[in-house]
Amino acid sequence: MGDPKGFLQIDQQMPKRRPVNKRVNDWKEVYRKPEEKTVVKQASRCMDCGVPFCNAGCPLNNLIPEWNDLVYKNQWKEAYERLSRTNNFPEFTGTLCPAPCEPACVLSINAKPVTIKQIELAIIDKAFEKGWVRPILPKKRTGKKVAVIGSGPAGLAAAQQLNRMGHDVVIFERSDRIGGLIRYGIPEFKMEKKRLDRRLKQMVEEGIVFKTNSNIGHAISTKSLEKTFDAIILTVGASQPRDLVIKGRNLNGIHFAMDYLTLQNKICEGDLIAKEEMITAIGKRVVIIGGGDTGSDCMGTAHRQKAQSIVQLQHRAIPPVTRTVNNPWPQVAQTFAISPSQEEGGKREFSVITKEFIGKDNKVIGIKAAKANTIRDANGNRTIEEIPGSEFEIPADLVLIAIGYSGVEQNGLVSGFGLELSPRGSIAVNEERMTNKKGIFAAGDATRGQSLIVWAIAEGRQVADHVNRFLE
Repeated sequence: MGDPKGFLQIDQQMPKRRPVNKRVNDWKEVYRKPEEKTVVKQASRCMDCGVPFCNAGCPLNNLIPEWNDLVYKNQWKEAYERLSRTNNFPEFTGTLCPAPCEPACVLSINAKPVTIKQIELAIIDKAFEKGWVRPILPKKRTGKKVAVIGSGPAGLAAAQQLNRMGHDVVIFERSDRIGGLIRYGIPEFKMEKKRLDRRLKQMVEEGIVFKTNSNIGHAISTKSLEKTFDAIILTVGASQPRDLVIKGRNLNGIHFAMDYLTLQNKICEGDLIAKEEMITAIGKRVVIIGGGDTGSDCMGTAHRQKAQSIVQLQHRAIPPVTRTVNNPWPQVAQTFAISPSQEEGGKREFSVITKEFIGKDNKVIGIKAAKANTIRDANGNRTIEEIPGSEFEIPADLVLIAIGYSGVEQNGLVSGFGLELSPRGSIAVNEERMTNKKGIFAAGDATRGQSLIVWAIAEGRQVADHVNRFLE
């Protein structure tokens, strides 16, 4: 432990955001790069607890106190080496993870936690700047071939681990670029794709093969993969969006959030989108249905596209400012928060349900909504009850549905492999992450449903270990 009194003498200093009036006019990352001395001071606040709950709060079990201490001692390379033992992609979690480790920090009992996420990102950024991130090649090749279907964080983590174990790995991606939702679902202002591209460069140099425009179960048959590869890993995500089956759903101007975000990400990549295919908020009254991260991403995108107005609807009640007795430390705090996108403007409505889409000339012009109460029974199950007489209308030219996902897509891949699904619509796996088909494994959102990027990386690493044992 570097500074036994650090947490007593130094206050928490969160990463600084760029001014709203500047960042809404470009697609660069919202957060400024902190000064090195600031990061070192923040690392000194880590108490090196007897029981570091931050480790347990992190699905990757990152060795957080260890690399905090190394940063405090200015041993940055050693900190990078310690961080890389448990996390393949700290630049992804350092920008995109909601950091469940921080509310689990022991300081959170009665103070503000260590800024773990900020320190993690600073470590990996310095590692790339100094050239410490290099290809890691296996000492020998096993001759075993593994196919990874899907190139999101779970697939990339599994592929990198297996390749370093000596297996030959090919990643198949149905889109035109590698990265999955990191590439096309995450806006540039949350994570610039240069972070992804520099990591993919390392993976190519390590010997991993990427094949894009490869839609397994359609353009490429599942049978051909089973014949060619010794093991197959499915990391296809939970990309089947939940829909609102209400009156007016077929009106023009109503879209799923991911369709909207993907098009803007393609534009940021330099692609030209046909006018008839483009979904844009320019000059429009935008209503976003859904209060989660995806809805917030839509809000930030609409701000940068210069929407006329933005309203974000959420059926849940506004969270409390501080923890309740039912949400104690070290659980993730279910408290009110303002994302960078919400800070940029727009209106948030809580305890609201959408009842009907209003249209004219086959185009959406508004939403009929109502106030609602969330009721919990003795088992904790929730029901939403409309408050009588609370109906109101919201004008809208563009409606974005961001209410989550219902599992994997029911497409040629699932039927082609003959996979069993769980009651939640995810791919069913056993304790070794193997599906009902021998030699075919699955991990990430495809098995656990929509979740955090840190869980995807953790499960990618786990499935790699299971596949390696299977191949041996």
